[in-house]
Amino acid sequence: MDAELSQWLSVGLCLTSCFFAFIDGWYWLRVPTAVLAARLKPAMEDLLAVHTVKGWVMPSDLDFMFHMNNGRYLREADFARFSYLTRCGILKALRALCADLVMASCVARFRRSLHLFEPFQLSTRLLCWDERAFFMEQRFVSPKDGRVCAVLLSRLHVLRCSPDKVLQHILKKEVESPEFPDEVVHLISFNDASSKRLRVESGICDDEKSK
Repeated sequence: MDAELSQWLSVGLCLTSCFFAFIDGWYWLRVPTAVLAARLKPAMEDLLAVHTVKGWVMPSDLDFMFHMNNGRYLREADFARFSYLTRCGILKALRALCADLVMASCVARFRRSLHLFEPFQLSTRLLCWDERAFFMEQRFVSPKDGRVCAVLLSRLHVLRCSPDKVLQHILKKEVESPEFPDEVVHLISFNDASSKRLRVESGICDDEKSK
């Protein structure tokens, strides 16, 4: 019996090691955790309200300069978006409409480093939308002094549907997008210029919709 238990424990340890070493196990654990935690909170009636989650800089987040790795900001923002999309009902609406949401672009600005075990607040808010995409802003804020440590601006494309239809499904009425902030206007211009240049370099005609 002891030998059989030891064998099962060895198999379990091996599978667990493979899960974290080769499949990025923490990501697959944290996404459903973020969604579940958001479901336990009250639904957001105002889609333009700020959704905030808390976090800490862990040893696995550090780079060679011993502050939070640039890539970890994007990763934490990903979890926070799942939480926001769950609370405001967009994730549920996307499933009902057989639609998907994909990251089309993301611009990050880093203003101050976050260090080991330093707490932070990560706020997510919907800025505006057009016929194809939602535009979201996310801020990493230090609770000790209220300083914004990093800002992310994201463009999320809706596949097989449109932002208007997604919001109509949630609110049961038509809604207009708020005015586009200057940052979003600049992001759209940058994306358009980048797409045009890449199409030229790839020999793709302008009327083709490859990005």
